[in-house]
Amino acid sequence: MTPANTGKSMRSLIRVRKRSLTIAGHSTSLSLEDEFWQDLSAIARGRNLSLSALVGTIDAKRQGNLSSALRLFVRDCYRRGELGPSMRE
Repeated sequence: MTPANTGKSMRSLIRVRKRSLTIAGHSTSLSLEDEFWQDLSAIARGRNLSLSALVGTIDAKRQGNLSSALRLFVRDCYRRGELGPSMRE
């Protein structure tokens, strides 16, 4: 069902979650949409890493905002075929 059919705006369907992770020995909080958290978790599982370890490797290479870097990383995993719809479960 689309937002137009339910009377809800797209903004109300997008759920942003804030999570705390320890990266390189420091606690940090990140805000990402649920779908990105799910995808990052699937990628971490596929690489036999903890979510914190995966985010730490991305953090070490990033330029700019960490939340944006995580979104771009997930997009690149889809483009490379490392992540697909069936891997989310």
